[in-house]
Amino acid sequence: MRLRVGELRRPPPRDWVVRFAFGAGVSALAGVVSVLAGPRAGGLFLAFPAILLASVTLIAKEDGVRQAGQELWGAAFGALGLIGFAVVVTTTVAVWPLWLSLTAATLAWAAVSLTLYAAATRLRP
Repeated sequence: MRLRVGELRRPPPRDWVVRFAFGAGVSALAGVVSVLAGPRAGGLFLAFPAILLASVTLIAKEDGVRQAGQELWGAAFGALGLIGFAVVVTTTVAVWPLWLSLTAATLAWAAVSLTLYAAATRLRP
């Protein structure tokens, strides 16, 4: 896999606007929920990957449903890795230096996400 900066110009500007608008809308909704129901409820909405739905829709349209499905699997692996991140921070932040807690949590996120990815690629026919 190689980074190709020129590919960023490939999607039309309309697609970028849709992604931005959807993300901004979900963020605004999270703000309203926070005001009405408190920060814990609003935080749940911030955890929602706002850009994912718009991006996957555009990917399915441009590159096909199979590619969109692969993007969703990647997002799911990353989200499960974030649970590992949260567990490590929650259990270590009060007893370890902050830099160490965040470093360990980042390593946990990477380990969980990459392990799930490796397992999925081995199980794929």
